[in-house]
Amino acid sequence: MRLDPAVKRGLYLVTPDWDDTARLLAVSRAAIEGGAVMLQYRHKTASDALRAEQARALRALTHELGCAFIVNDSLALALAAGADGVHLGRDDGDVAQARARAGRALTIGVSCYADFARARAAHAAGADYVAFGAMFASPTKPLAPPAPASLIARARHELGARVTCIGGITAANAAALVEAGADWVAVISDIYQAADPRAQAARVAALYR
Repeated sequence: MRLDPAVKRGLYLVTPDWDDTARLLAVSRAAIEGGAVMLQYRHKTASDALRAEQARALRALTHELGCAFIVNDSLALALAAGADGVHLGRDDGDVAQARARAGRALTIGVSCYADFARARAAHAAGADYVAFGAMFASPTKPLAPPAPASLIARARHELGARVTCIGGITAANAAALVEAGADWVAVISDIYQAADPRAQAARVAALYR
């Protein structure tokens, strides 16, 4: 599907590099039940076989719970798993190529880091959302350059783009990004490492009410 303008703003889960599929599914379920509206499958170190297994399992879970499902980096895996979309980084091809290869409506998000020119180009090419980060110091990408929150309003006002923020976001610091206009805040560690992932997800989701 293309990202429907009616898709709710809110919490965007991004998975950690966990090989334990049962644990991944259990925590993801709890977080979606806590209020997440999108989930991105991201596992940089898994084998192709494990990625395929986990992507299929997460597709089934998100379908059951009514949560949009996005695959990071790999258009082939997104299509094989029946995902709703793909998220493209700097080396993952461009929007036009992905649309042409997909052969069906597909949500496409693009990592723009702290680069507004990249966001402008991605939006002009038809990206459904642009993603900025790291917004804060990130344990997942400790060397990522900081992205100023001012990019959110700039992308929304100058481009009319929908905006995701990522990088070091927690329930304690997400409010400023929501207030700045972020359509989604992407969270990994603060939820997947939480003692109560459902409650932690609910804290972030509540910022959009």
